[in-house]
Amino acid sequence: MVLKSHNSLLKAIRLAPDNDTRLEQLRGWLGAHLGAGAFGLKPASADASFRRYFRVTLDDARSWIAMDAPPEREDCRPFVRVAALLRAAGVNAPEVIAQDLARGFLLLTDLGDTTYLDALNEANADRLFGDAIEALIKWQLASREGVLPPYDEGLLRRECNLFPEWYVARHLALQLSAAQRQQLAEAVTSVISRSLAQPAVFVHRDFMPRNLMVSDPNPGVIDFQDAVHGPITYDLVSLTRDAFVSWEEERVTDWAARYWRGAKRQGLPVNADFSEFYRDFEWMGLQRHLKVIGIFARIHYRDGKSGYLEDTPRFVNYARAVAGRYRELAPLARLLDELEPRALATSRSGN
Repeated sequence: MVLKSHNSLLKAIRLAPDNDTRLEQLRGWLGAHLGAGAFGLKPASADASFRRYFRVTLDDARSWIAMDAPPEREDCRPFVRVAALLRAAGVNAPEVIAQDLARGFLLLTDLGDTTYLDALNEANADRLFGDAIEALIKWQLASREGVLPPYDEGLLRRECNLFPEWYVARHLALQLSAAQRQQLAEAVTSVISRSLAQPAVFVHRDFMPRNLMVSDPNPGVIDFQDAVHGPITYDLVSLTRDAFVSWEEERVTDWAARYWRGAKRQGLPVNADFSEFYRDFEWMGLQRHLKVIGIFARIHYRDGKSGYLEDTPRFVNYARAVAGRYRELAPLARLLDELEPRALATSRSGN
């Protein structure tokens, strides 16, 4: 393991203010469903969205997770739908015990309080990632056309556009030259084209250690409401090139090979040539890296959630490494190098 960071998670968790009207509404709703006058309620996890999660405890023996998703900001219906898909696929996702979609409240089974991010170390990483890979294959084997929204060119491109809009223009306060805009556009078009050429499966879209719980059966899978139907390598990239923990390239390759062998054995339509599969994996990853760099800046400036920018250099390093390995992506590698001095200056200024 190279580096593990909890900065973003710790800073994202906030206790509810005393005048939290929604929290009081949630308490009333939970009381009606639990049939209990006294139960404990405390923050359960951080989230980059407007959703909040609370652990509900009763008699120090039973616990559930309550989701508060303000309906003007979030829609609970995708969560409920994807939870059912995951459970039908044999993946350990929360069961929805009760729901009030109009008010944005859900009561869920509790998968525990230990994430992969908390638990991972050199000794257990292969075992934990092995379990995650097996769960990912189950999820992909359940794929069906027309069930989830398509991860199509429009969505992939909108995600990539977060990079110049929020990271370059907003965070770095730079305007790309015409030549730089052309370099970026050509690279993004190439990456999206190769990604869309991959077989399409169910995609969790954030299948990373923060969203995997150490549980029985392992892992428990959470934060899946943005699931789509798209490129087969996407979730594997999310798992192995994470926002908060980095691994040596040799280990990432080993995990990719482990997935590839298991996927082939189970009949998933991965490329028969591992080198071509790994190229797909890397190029898909580049799309995700650019997207996340932009998202972290947007979370900071638009949503006022501090901490995420601190992990941006990890994704910049991922993107630079991939772009530097492929001749077709050399112009993007040069662009990232050109942005580096401003990125360092901005970081030193504390923005």
